[in-house]
Amino acid sequence: AWLHLDDSGEMRAINPEAGYFGVVPGTNEITNKNAFDMIHKDTIYTNVGLTEDNEPWWENKNTGIPTTGIPIKDWQGNIYKAENGVAAHPNSRFTVSAKNNPSYSSLAEAPEGVPISAIVFGGRRKKLAPLVYEAKNWKHGVFIGAGMASETTAAATGKKGILRRDPMAMLPFCGYNFADYWSHWLSFERKTEKLPKIFHVNWFRQNDKGMFLWPGFNENLRVLRWIIDRCEEKIDAQETPIGFLPHRDDIDMNGLDIPNKNIDELLSVDEKEWLNEIQSIGEYIQNFGQRVPKGLLDQFKKLEIELSKSST
Repeated sequence: AWLHLDDSGEMRAINPEAGYFGVVPGTNEITNKNAFDMIHKDTIYTNVGLTEDNEPWWENKNTGIPTTGIPIKDWQGNIYKAENGVAAHPNSRFTVSAKNNPSYSSLAEAPEGVPISAIVFGGRRKKLAPLVYEAKNWKHGVFIGAGMASETTAAATGKKGILRRDPMAMLPFCGYNFADYWSHWLSFERKTEKLPKIFHVNWFRQNDKGMFLWPGFNENLRVLRWIIDRCEEKIDAQETPIGFLPHRDDIDMNGLDIPNKNIDELLSVDEKEWLNEIQSIGEYIQNFGQRVPKGLLDQFKKLEIELSKSST
């Protein structure tokens, strides 16, 4: 998104892209129905399998080759055999016009952009990061964005499970010094009093057996509902050193078979582990030298002190 302030000081955004560019393996009617429906026509694929009748195929497509018995070639052009590997490369992709999406909105074309109530950062963490938490203020939110991290997938580096910091999800795209970029974010607080709230989500938390605690996919809308309620000041939250978290009953769990102990783990904060995390973030941002804004360093020191007190 391209974010800007309108004449009234409200933050708005446009999407500068005309389509979607996504990872193919695992995409099906259950995991992402809109994406699955929109890539059945006028779509460019890279490094997927190919059926004998020239149709793309990938793991967990749930239709096509395995049920019809038509031979398939893998992404390298060899006859596909499940025991020899995958048909589609783990980082195989699709690209398609946004207008193919059944949920496409005409507001996507609005030249003035759409109003922004919340900025949501996301990290892929097996442990540590709770399902969702809200920044305490704009500066704190910028710090969250600056230090956000994910355990890598094959799409990022070809290796899985390596912790990689990716400020504002902009590491491959930021065209100038990140310290200056963070200063630019912080400067918005001097320009308007109508700034959106900032949140962090983590759909990928696992238990000690490596099982995902949250079902993800369309169930993530339950978390977005809590975010919207917070933006509209309809619901309270519990304050922790890292930010505001939902109370257990604040996220709609109707129809989900999730034990209470899993919900408690999804919304838990280990202060000792978070103290290590904050110190790691502090080391990371200080790598950018003397141009790192004081406001960001102040947030680091404040969080370090708060977590040190609560973890003893």
